[in-house]
Parts: sequence; structure tokens; C-alpha cells
Amino acid sequence: MLFFLSGYVYKLPCSKERSLTLYLECSTAVLPLFGQFCNVFSRRYVMFSVIAIFVLGSGICGGASTGGMLIAGRAVQGAGSGGIIMVSSIVLSDLVPLRERGKYSAILMYVFGVGSALGPFIGGAIISSTTWRWVFYLNLPIGATAFIVLFVFLRVNYNKEMSFWQKLQRIDLIGNSILVASTVTILYALSYAGTRYLWQSWHTLVPLLVGFLGLFIFAFLQTTNLSAEPFIAPRFFRTRTSTILAINTFIYSALLYWCIFFLPFFFQGVKLFSPRRSDVALLPISLLGIPGSMLGAIALTRWGPYKPIHILAFAIQTLGLGLFTLQRESTTVAEWAVFQCVVSFGGGMIFTTMLPAFQAFVHERDLAACTAAWYFLRLFGHVWGVAIPGAIFNNRTNALLAQGAVSNPLVARLMAAGGAYQAVSAAFVKQFLLVVQSEIRAVYRQATQRVFQIAIVFAGFAFLLTLFEEEVELRKTLETEFGLEEKDGKMSTNNNYDAKVGTQSA
Repeated sequence: MLFFLSGYVYKLPCSKERSLTLYLECSTAVLPLFGQFCNVFSRRYVMFSVIAIFVLGSGICGGASTGGMLIAGRAVQGAGSGGIIMVSSIVLSDLVPLRERGKYSAILMYVFGVGSALGPFIGGAIISSTTWRWVFYLNLPIGATAFIVLFVFLRVNYNKEMSFWQKLQRIDLIGNSILVASTVTILYALSYAGTRYLWQSWHTLVPLLVGFLGLFIFAFLQTTNLSAEPFIAPRFFRTRTSTILAINTFIYSALLYWCIFFLPFFFQGVKLFSPRRSDVALLPISLLGIPGSMLGAIALTRWGPYKPIHILAFAIQTLGLGLFTLQRESTTVAEWAVFQCVVSFGGGMIFTTMLPAFQAFVHERDLAACTAAWYFLRLFGHVWGVAIPGAIFNNRTNALLAQGAVSNPLVARLMAAGGAYQAVSAAFVKQFLLVVQSEIRAVYRQATQRVFQIAIVFAGFAFLLTLFEEEVELRKTLETEFGLEEKDGKMSTNNNYDAKVGTQSA
């Protein structure tokens, strides 16, 4: 239910550009903080808090009377949504041994995929029959139901011996503040780079430089004693394989949004689909990740090694991205649907096996912080997965226009300097003469082809990195202080932990 809630709302952004930007910024920036809260204040209470934050944000959006209020509501909603997804994975990891986590992640992937696929249709039906406010109001009863169910059934252990002030002292306020500020600054720059502002503009460069400087300062603090309790500790990345997994998580997440964001450019700018039909055309990439995730989870649970799965998955994804470069005006429905299925199938295998592999290199006591770091990398990759191809698309479009790809000077000026990026739609193309329409469609086709050609490079690099992964045996038992409570308050999880494997993995 929680994953449906998050995916459902994410597919229904309001029309305000800034609201979507803040939604992504807040979803990403607060994850490490929530991860540390899980260790200090109990998973149970953090889960209640993120649901309450999400519902509060939905209520603010639904009752918004001004654009500023709507934007603020989306920011609150984004923080809650990111927390819901991450804390759900942390709780799942507390209850299920590492070897078994993939198959449960596949179940969550199924719910999230269905919610993401149905979101546009449900949202469109709500808006056409009532008002856009009900897109947000609908989350209130869903969130309240989830809150009640979890309040009754989610009973997990936590450290009850420490006082509130002792717990508060464990929070790394300085590190969290620097990380949140740096992340928001970078994401702000990326959200407008190449569209509202040029990449070489000070509006883009200054926040990027300031943001990355903040990240370097944050990384330094995590390696010193100045941090009260490091929540993205260097030990998470101390091995070659854990570093490779972190890099590939970022690349996979970027490529996911690379496809989701720029396939509609092909459908609307080249195939001349309407926005609604374009949403329908994305169903294969939304749904075919489910069988891929299940296959990856079954293979991981049954045999254990994750390296062969990652090699195969990135190979399939690279192949699928290569097929996207073959798309043109005459591409049939069967062809582009199969292309999406290939990419989505490989991506699904990656989704359910990457986190358990990353967790294998840390001790169970670091589970919450490790999971938060992984989700931070994942969501951070989403924004880069829009910014990088956006820059590629605009550069390729400008180059084609400079070569005279569009014969009408007025149309060429409209499409230059990010105009094609902003105006992509069937309505924009169809307002011109047929000859000019063909030229515009050719520009969109060649620009999107270049976008996916560069995507092949990123996917191919990730594939090569998987060849250098080292296998670590995935633990089959748990040793955690955050398992389910029994009626007498004792922990009910299996504590028969293999010390040798635990030492190797920690």
C-alpha cells in the first residue's frame, strides 16, 4: 500500500514546474536524516512520521489557494514520499535475511510498478470528472488507513534505555544540515540547467560549484571525529565491490529516468502522439520491469551470487538502449513496445538485486544508514538522468538547426536555445506546413537518437564495472536489534548468526 501511495502520487505531479522540482529535491535531501532517525528513534515511529508528513503535504496541496502554497505542499509531500519508500525497505531488511530480501523487494516492485502505471489514468479520470484537488485529497484516506494498519501491526524493537536527549545527541545536525543544503543547491541547478538557464550561465554554475563544495565538506566531516555519528560512513564504500555497486546504482537510476523522461519526446515529437497516448505508450517500460525483478529475486534467493545477475541485467539494458536508437517515424507499435520490454526487463533485475548486494558489505547494525545512503544515490541519480540527456538533446538540436535542418527561419528560432525541449508536443509540430513538420520530426528523431546513443555509453560502462565485482556470501540469518517484538517484548528474529560470515561482510 505504501509503495502504491508513493508511486501513485509521483505519477501525478501538479503543473507547476517548481513544485515538481521541490518534490524531487526534498525526496532526495532528507533520506540520510530519516535513515539516522530510524537508528535513534525506532523504525516504527519514523514510519508513522513519514506517512504523516506525506498526508500533511497532500492536504496542503489539495487545499492550496495560491501557487506558493501548492509548491510548499509538494515539498512537504516529497519529503514524506521519499521517507516512505526508504523506511519500508529498512523495515523489510530488518525482518528478512539478506539472502531472502530480493524476492520481497520484487513484491514491492510489483505494487510500485502497478501504481506507477495506473497513476496517469486514475489522475486523468479524477481531473476530468471532478477537480485536480482530489488527486491530492485521495491520499488522505489512503494514508490514514496505512497509518492505522501499521500502528496495529508494526511492532519492532528499538533501544529503550536511552533518554530522549541522549538520542538527540546522536543526530549529526551539522552533517545533515550541510548535506541537505548541498543537495538542494545541486538539484536546483540541475532542474533548470539547459532549459531555463544555459549550462554556462552563472545561474547554473554557481549553485553547482557551491553544492559540490558542500558535498566535499560533508564527506570530510564523515571521516573525522567532528561528526557525532556518521550516517554515510566511509566504511560503506571501503571495498572495490561496494564502490562499484554505488556507482552502478547511480547509473541505473539515471538511465531509468533517462528513458521515462525522453521516450515521450520521441512519442510526441516524432510519432505525434497526444500526451494521453504517450502515457499509454510507456506502459511496457512501467510493467515489464516486474517479471525482470521477479526473475532477479528468484535467482538471488535460490543461488546467491549476484555478480552474474548484474552482468546479465546490464547487458540486457545496454541492448535495449541500443534498440532505442533505431526508432524513427515509421517504427511500429510492436517494435517500440519490444524495445521498452528489453530495457525494462534488465532494469527490473537490477532493481531487486542491487540493494541486497550493497548491504552485504556492512554489518546489520549499519543497515538503516546503509539503506539510506543507497536510496540517496538512487534518487540523486534520477535528477541527473533528466539533466544530462536534456543537455545532450539541446546541444544536438542546436547543431542540427545550425546545419539548416529546418528550412523555416522562424521555426528554427523557436526551436533553438532549448525551445525544442520546452515545446515538444504533437500540437507544436502540427501547426506548421507538412514539409516543415517532416523537418521538425527529423530533428526530434535525431536528437532523441543521440540521447540514447550516449545512454549506451553509460550502460556499457556499468556493464564493464560489473565484471570487476567480487562475490560475498549473502547472509541467511539475522542478527539485529530491530526485529519484531513478541508479546513479552522480546525479539522474535533468528539470532543464530554465522559469526564468520558476519565478520567478512561487516
